[in-house]
Amino acid sequence: MFRLAHLTDPHVGPLPRPRLRQLLSKRATGYVNWRRGRRNHHDMDVLAALVADLLRQDCDHIACTGDLCNIGLPDEWETSRIFLEALGAPDLVSFVPGNHDAYVRGSLEGLLAACGRWTAGDDGRSGRFPYLRRRAGLAVVGLSSAIPTKPFVASGRLGPAQIEEAERVLTALGAEPEPPCRVVMIHHPPHPGGATPGRELKDAASFTAMIARAGAELILHGHNHVGSVAFLPGPAGTRIPAVGAPSASARSVEADERASYYLYTIVRQGGRHSITAVERGLDAEGAISELGPVKLTRG
Repeated sequence: MFRLAHLTDPHVGPLPRPRLRQLLSKRATGYVNWRRGRRNHHDMDVLAALVADLLRQDCDHIACTGDLCNIGLPDEWETSRIFLEALGAPDLVSFVPGNHDAYVRGSLEGLLAACGRWTAGDDGRSGRFPYLRRRAGLAVVGLSSAIPTKPFVASGRLGPAQIEEAERVLTALGAEPEPPCRVVMIHHPPHPGGATPGRELKDAASFTAMIARAGAELILHGHNHVGSVAFLPGPAGTRIPAVGAPSASARSVEADERASYYLYTIVRQGGRHSITAVERGLDAEGAISELGPVKLTRG
C-alpha cells in the first residue's frame, strides 16, 4: 500500500512589497489584484492548518502541482523554498511549477534555482522536465506547463519535446513486467475544455492524444482552484482520472473551492492498481476534517 497526498496552488504569502522597477511589467496588474482581494482569499493560517493536518497522515509521498508564487518576485523564491521544506525533504516531495511561478521572464528560472531539489529526477538532474521519480511501486512523472504570458493571460504549454519525452517514459514504464502506478503531475488541466480561454493548456489536445497512446493510472493538476475529476481516454478503452484539487490556502463560502488536499491510497491487486482517494480540508465550520471520498471511476 502506498499513500500519496496532493495539494496545489498554495500562493504562499505574505507578498513582499515590490520595488517600483519590478512593477514595470505584468507584475503591476498582479500586485493590484493581490491588494484588492487575493490576499484575503489566500489565507496563510488556513494553509498552515492544512499542511499540519497533511503531515499527520503518514504519507509516503507528497505531490505539489504549482503556484507557490503570486507575481514571481525574487523574494518569493526563498519563501517558496521554506514552504517546500516545511512539507518535507526533497526525496519525499515532488513539485511542478504553475503559471504564477513563471509570471514574467526569469521568474521560473529563479524559482527553480531555489527549489530545484524538489524537481530532481532519479537521474539527479533538477529543473528539467519531464522528470521521473520511482518510489516503492509508484512512478511520478513531473511536467512543466509554466510559461510567461501577457497581462490577463494565464495559459500554459508543454511543447512537443516535453510531450514526446513523456510518452517515451510512460510507455517504457507501462511495458515493464510489473508496471508501477504511473502518476503524472502537471499544473494546468491537461484536457481540452479543462480551463477557460486564456487560462487553458494550449497543447491539451496533443497531451491527451499522447496519454491515449502511452497510458497512465492517475493525472494530478491544479490551476482552477476547484475540485474536479475528468476522465481521459487511455489505451485499450481505459479511462484515466485527471484530478484537480482546490487551492491549499483558499478561504471560500463555496464548498468545492475551500482549501483542501487529496489523499490517495494505492494498492496493487492482481497485476493492477486500485486507487481510492479522500478529500481533507476546510469544512463549513472552519475546521480541517475529512470531507468525503473522491470518485475516481465513471458511472
